[in-house]
Amino acid sequence: MSTPVTHLWLREETKPMEHRAALSPDVCKKLLADGRFKITVESCKERIFADSEYENVGCTMVAGDSWRQAPADAIITGLKELPENDQTPLPHTHIMFAHCYKRQGGWKDVLSRFVEGNGLLYDLEFLQDDSGRRVAAFGFYAGFTGSAVGIDAWCHQQLHSGEKYPTITPYPNEDVLIAETKAKLAQIGKMPKIMVMGALGRCGSGAVSYARKAGIPEENIIKWDMAETAKGGPFAEIMEADIFVNCIYLSSQIPPFVTQQQIDADRQLSVIVDVSCDTTNPFNPIPIYNVNTTFDNALLDIPSANSRPLQLCSIDHLPTMLPREASNQFSADLLPTLLQLPERTTAPVWTGAEKLYHEKVESMATTD
Repeated sequence: MSTPVTHLWLREETKPMEHRAALSPDVCKKLLADGRFKITVESCKERIFADSEYENVGCTMVAGDSWRQAPADAIITGLKELPENDQTPLPHTHIMFAHCYKRQGGWKDVLSRFVEGNGLLYDLEFLQDDSGRRVAAFGFYAGFTGSAVGIDAWCHQQLHSGEKYPTITPYPNEDVLIAETKAKLAQIGKMPKIMVMGALGRCGSGAVSYARKAGIPEENIIKWDMAETAKGGPFAEIMEADIFVNCIYLSSQIPPFVTQQQIDADRQLSVIVDVSCDTTNPFNPIPIYNVNTTFDNALLDIPSANSRPLQLCSIDHLPTMLPREASNQFSADLLPTLLQLPERTTAPVWTGAEKLYHEKVESMATTD
């Protein structure tokens, strides 16, 4: 009797300037070697990995954006949101970051597509082990690149005051990015004070790591986590830093970290990077903005009665600045869980994710 094959279908990412992949060629090679998987990969010009890298390890290549015609048993795998302006039912099982479990804007519209198509969502953000820890996350590189943008934005304010911040493009590796930051800091001749909120988590540790690698002195890196925020915001200490990088994982309502009243008053703060990007979450702890920024318009000018500029970055896929490193790390972390997909009806990570999906669907009837 032949062993049933689990069919993964890696879709083309359509989010502008998204270069990462949920599955790296190396992980695909390991899955195929396991003998229980078939992998179809959509062609994608934006992806950091060339189509040939997948083809060379044995993946079947197909045209981009063809997942709607995939066999019914194919598990459609991707990272970011599905193409915009499409409300058609979703009959497949999808693995992705859907951004709809924390009542984000349009969350019911997203879930309704799965319900109408009798599909299923395994949300990557909520694949968790027995201890409740995510099995794979881009958190470290989100914090790492968020810190890089924050420092670079501060440098831009010093070197090119009043000029528009340039478009951010991907870097071939982190060494090139770090060298660029160091050169700008050397040109300025002084170091900013950077405050990282959520410094002990994956994301926050990435933000701290980048600041250190860029040469910022340890005394200029303010590291806060749950112990420091236990008293409840808003926090005057944020106003004393040059750069504030928010890396917390928001799971419930908390007092705001920053208020309009604070930024209207005297402050040193001139750059905020909201890596957490709870932009449309009703509990957003930085309630001075409500839109995501993009790589070609990375900084939002925050209105303030204070003449000192305040710019905010809320790009929700920052790790694509270092797409190869970020994708390799994420997919390698995800591999052990993917290897359990053939047993997804009993494997705790997958049964937990399916149970959560059904709970969120049921909550649509009782939640505004």
